[in-house]
Amino acid sequence: MTQTITALYDNVQDAQNARSKLVAAGVPEASIRLVQGREGSAAQGTGAYDHTRDEGGFWNSLKDLFMPEEDRYSYSEGLNRGGTMLTVSAEDGKIRNVADILEQTNAVNLDERESSWRQEGWSGYTAGTTGAEAAGGIPATGTSAGTTGLHATGGASSAGAYASGASGAGGVAHDAQVGSRDTIPVVEERLNVGKRVTEQGRVRLRSYAVETPVNEQVNLREETVHVDRHKVDRPVTAADEALFAERTIEATERVEEAVVSKDARVVEEVGLRKDAAQRTETVTDKVRRTEVEVEDERGNVTRTGTGGSTTDRR
Repeated sequence: MTQTITALYDNVQDAQNARSKLVAAGVPEASIRLVQGREGSAAQGTGAYDHTRDEGGFWNSLKDLFMPEEDRYSYSEGLNRGGTMLTVSAEDGKIRNVADILEQTNAVNLDERESSWRQEGWSGYTAGTTGAEAAGGIPATGTSAGTTGLHATGGASSAGAYASGASGAGGVAHDAQVGSRDTIPVVEERLNVGKRVTEQGRVRLRSYAVETPVNEQVNLREETVHVDRHKVDRPVTAADEALFAERTIEATERVEEAVVSKDARVVEEVGLRKDAAQRTETVTDKVRRTEVEVEDERGNVTRTGTGGSTTDRR
């Protein structure tokens, strides 16, 4: 459902800034409307804006917006005092975002502004003037959207939309005409449960090399050559005659040295494996439903309900 949300700004620059931010947020520019008030210094009249003369055309510019008459008087007065009104048409799902943008761009708090005007002598809305007399026969119905000066029209929503035909909680009740059919819709929320995939954690394998000192013991053999001298006193024999010839004796010293070699072997394998399991989760929430109570002057009360209508007698 499309709704229209309305805000008042003290100057056109703030209103244009709000329009730019709305367009940047995805709101079509054709759905945004600016109504600029009087130029120059703001009017300082002590009475309410004279909608019968409608010199600025402000009352006429609001005729297609279904809002309480007191708010229509206030917006007309704000335009008369040099303000700028901005209206935005958007789907229900975007209304909250639109309202946030308008509040962030210096939208006027209408309740506070009305109080300030009344201190200056502004008489404001005259309750005796009916909506049909003031707005060409269109009845004004609904409730105001909070105290920030933002008002939504076109359907009931949590943002404070005007509910046509509502009475009691700020609405204006009116008698049904003969031959006409007035209705109050019964709204019921339904819980839709879907699924989405979210990441809960990640496992990553990464290989890298580390060095670990290793100590091993090995037995090594080492040879040493020694020269031995022994004193001898014996006669030379015939065999010893050859000793006068040159002769060389050699001995080589040998030692064992440690020789290190390495070989690589695969000793373990590490991998990733993912399992999937099913689980059932109970989702608990609350859904709203509007009920309609019908009471006649004889004391019969009829209420709508999930099991059909029930009738009480008071």
